[in-house]
Amino acid sequence: MASRVDPSSNDLTVAYRRLSAAYQQTLRYAEDVRRLYQQVQRAIYQSLLGLANALEAKDPYTRGHSERVGAWSRSVAAALGLPPSDVDMIGQAGLLHDIGKIGIPEAVLRKPGELDPDEWAVMRNHPLIGAQIVAPFDFFAAGALMIRHHHERCDGSGYPDGLVGDEIPIGARIITVADVYDALTSNRPYRAALAHATAVGTLTAGAGRIFDEDAVAAFIGLLQSLSTVRHDVGPRPSQHGANGRTPR
Repeated sequence: MASRVDPSSNDLTVAYRRLSAAYQQTLRYAEDVRRLYQQVQRAIYQSLLGLANALEAKDPYTRGHSERVGAWSRSVAAALGLPPSDVDMIGQAGLLHDIGKIGIPEAVLRKPGELDPDEWAVMRNHPLIGAQIVAPFDFFAAGALMIRHHHERCDGSGYPDGLVGDEIPIGARIITVADVYDALTSNRPYRAALAHATAVGTLTAGAGRIFDEDAVAAFIGLLQSLSTVRHDVGPRPSQHGANGRTPR
């Protein structure tokens, strides 16, 4: 006698297969959306980086500065054991930290002497301008904060908000150390490049008071791990007399 087939069992099997196929299709769709979103993120970031490079191309005194600060910031973040996603974000924010200078007049950016109070007020807007430039991009929200606060100091003497200690995002504290070192060892219109040892001494003297102590220690540790100071880290040939100007 032939066995009877339960119609409800067949219906359940078909329904399960359809559900499984729909689920797999949804997963593929989600993966396609994720890839597309990442592509859009990369395109936006490359556009922002193009703006930063265009700014540096106009000013021989800062050419390569953003790239070096980005690379050092990424290395310090990794040395401090931060999560890979944070390391990437800090490196990207380091590359773009000065993008706001695109809104600062060249007469102020490249002034060979001391800035007067009005000019300093203009110059101090560049972290705010930079943060505003990247603010529309949700994926870069943390980077926008790092750009805004990369001139803050742990004792509250920085700008634009006078934040103190841990109020300053860790990424901004890391970028600050890399930025100050590279600025001191590069020629600027207002002073000649300083020696590596002088720049390290400035960081060491300010560690725990002006600069984040852990970031300074990690940065100096990276420098000491090199057998020789890299060609893009040491002092650049002098073009102007040094006057002890604070890095802009």
